[in-house]
Amino acid sequence: MGTYFTIVTCRNSENDIEKAIMSLFNQTIQPSYIIVIDDGSKDNTGKILKELSNKVENLYIISNPDLGYDISRVVKNWNKALALIVEKKLEETDYHMIGTDDTIYVNDYAEKIIAFMDNNIDYAIVSGTLDDGIYKTPRGAGRFVRNSFFYKEYAQYPEKMGYESAILIASRKNGYKELILKEARFEHTRPLGQNHHFYEFGASMRTLGYHPLFAFGRFFLYFGTSKPIGRVGALYMLYYYISYKPKLDGYDSMYPDDIRKFTRKIQIEKIKSLIKP
Repeated sequence: MGTYFTIVTCRNSENDIEKAIMSLFNQTIQPSYIIVIDDGSKDNTGKILKELSNKVENLYIISNPDLGYDISRVVKNWNKALALIVEKKLEETDYHMIGTDDTIYVNDYAEKIIAFMDNNIDYAIVSGTLDDGIYKTPRGAGRFVRNSFFYKEYAQYPEKMGYESAILIASRKNGYKELILKEARFEHTRPLGQNHHFYEFGASMRTLGYHPLFAFGRFFLYFGTSKPIGRVGALYMLYYYISYKPKLDGYDSMYPDDIRKFTRKIQIEKIKSLIKP
């Protein structure tokens, strides 16, 4: 069966990090290694991670200085983890998994997803889910990415907002599919979207070139069902989609034309399929 490694970022996570790490360690198919990036925690997170390293095999810890909370560092920390793999010449694996500091997975979560991806090589990105909601794209937490696709397309994650969606778009451009595997379950120990008011949910739809009809459709779906981000989150998302002003470069800049054009192309096709009699 396929192998994988896991990346987990955290900050001030003393109440959640041990449960999150042990959830990964106790999988029926364990990750080959777990890389945790502690982004400048001021509580006991660092101490807890040090203690965990004594009982969790192949746990690697990267500790950043405290530079305050900044959501844009999440993707930069993922790339630090990828750089550590090269630096330490760690085992190459078939997949990598994105974990979070507030997620707990059922024990066979990884086994179910890997079994599916091993048998369906045309799927590049697969995740489980936290409830029975009608979601179309793999979740961020618990996402498995096929490394043969990832390392061919990227040396590292794009350090721009919307990086999770950008990987999905790139996989589609390369002819791959994605899936939410509903029988693979996880739960969050903290409310979704805490601290950032869903700014990136809206603004990144602009950086990626979302078609306005698609963006408004997503708003009405989220607002009407109150899932997955709630009605307030849906309002924030729409506000930031409308009001966002792109930067020339850096984390808040637009994606290249080919990404934005492809994004609109597939969304227009989706819209046409929904209204076609």
